[in-house]
Amino acid sequence: MTSALPHIVLVDDEAGILLGASLLLRRAGHDPVTTLQDSRDLLPFLTQHAVAMVVLDLHMPHLSGLQLLGEIKRLYPDLPVVILTAMQDVKMAVACMKEGAMDYLLKPIEKERLLALAEQTRQLYSLRRQVDALKGCLLNDRQPRQEAFAEIVTNSPKMRCIFQYMEAISTTREPVLICGETGAGKESIAAAMHLLSGRSGSFVAVNVAGLDDMVFSDTLFGHRKGAYTGADQNRDGQIAKAQGGTLFLDEIGDLSETSQVKLLRLLQEKKYFPLGSDIGKQADIYVVAATNRPLKERIVNGHFRADLYYRLAGHQIHLPPLRERREDIPLLVTHFLQEAARSVGKEPPTPTPELFALLSSYPFPGNIRELRAMVFDAVAQHRRGILSLRSFKEHIQINLPHPDATLPPHDSHNGLQLSWPNTGRPPTIKEAEEFLLQHALRTSKGNQGMAASLLGITRQALNQRLARRKKGHDNEEQLS
Repeated sequence: MTSALPHIVLVDDEAGILLGASLLLRRAGHDPVTTLQDSRDLLPFLTQHAVAMVVLDLHMPHLSGLQLLGEIKRLYPDLPVVILTAMQDVKMAVACMKEGAMDYLLKPIEKERLLALAEQTRQLYSLRRQVDALKGCLLNDRQPRQEAFAEIVTNSPKMRCIFQYMEAISTTREPVLICGETGAGKESIAAAMHLLSGRSGSFVAVNVAGLDDMVFSDTLFGHRKGAYTGADQNRDGQIAKAQGGTLFLDEIGDLSETSQVKLLRLLQEKKYFPLGSDIGKQADIYVVAATNRPLKERIVNGHFRADLYYRLAGHQIHLPPLRERREDIPLLVTHFLQEAARSVGKEPPTPTPELFALLSSYPFPGNIRELRAMVFDAVAQHRRGILSLRSFKEHIQINLPHPDATLPPHDSHNGLQLSWPNTGRPPTIKEAEEFLLQHALRTSKGNQGMAASLLGITRQALNQRLARRKKGHDNEEQLS
């Protein structure tokens, strides 16, 4: 698949200037760069390619820079044009800016200024593409590219909005930061970003949690023979394996402070040095990072660099936990049942509606990963017929909050807590039973079979308690 990145076009009749400027831009990671020595070739090129910036020499045979500027502004009014000129033509360059040029460069070309203009125009192009893509999604209700999201099982409106945003940012070179709880599916989102980017290289995932500085450097940058004791041959790092593709850095919030500095330098300079080598290598990689930690809090506490955060968070994706996309639970259960059955050579068992109701009441602190483990465990124990709820109930009972804990945040609007109010005395048996019945019924949204499971009693026993409770309430009303 070809890259969707826009070209930077250099137009000059001097071959030496074109060669030097194009090499400078490519070494800084600004490919694709196109050079044109004949000014008449520019307008046909613009009709067939996406372009982020045009650098025009002011004086050329056939069509001058001033003539081309007028045509570009007429046909492509938003395309940034930079005028290239000699010192004696500064007044003319300023006049060109009044006609719509973005800036001008003096010969010999100022390297830092050219690179700054290239970075600025790339970002501007990316922002315009994002706005156009989001407009298309919102105004036309356009469906996301299904092939990129084929591995993500969802029917959630929240996830669809995320997919649309991902498509909008897919042509940018800016890093993407994925935030979400453990087990929410961050790596699947990163893999989808790689597919959307259209990059031809590999998707390489690295979990950086717990890596000390030496291991981090060796893992990413690789080493040369003799770099340290035991380094008996050259070894490429993960950056080399991800050339032309995507490097996914998982658990970025756990990275040590020294390693943070090295990662920041990599992002800024797009260059790295293998251990034991003083020759830098170009890093043509798309960086996607993920964290389950609140990075802004870690910045305040001095555990994460603010400059690295803002480099990584060029675009941010906030992945909702499973409890905020409960409509996906039936889809995920069915998907995992089929996957688990294939892994053990069984026919997929049939789930019951009660299973979906039971799971919908559970907060899933481990998110999709926890649900997958629950389903695989149930399938491993399954023999025949309808899928049993027993293993699911046991898991939920073990992992539900303890009696002195509060309900999960998503149920906090009910105002019900599992801790007994501070009345100065322990509850009576009748009060405790009433309290537990209320909690179980609210948690299960009135599903009595599920409420009985949460309480560890049979459905018949729960019905008897509810009948006594109702009779007691009726007697109280009669007395009043």
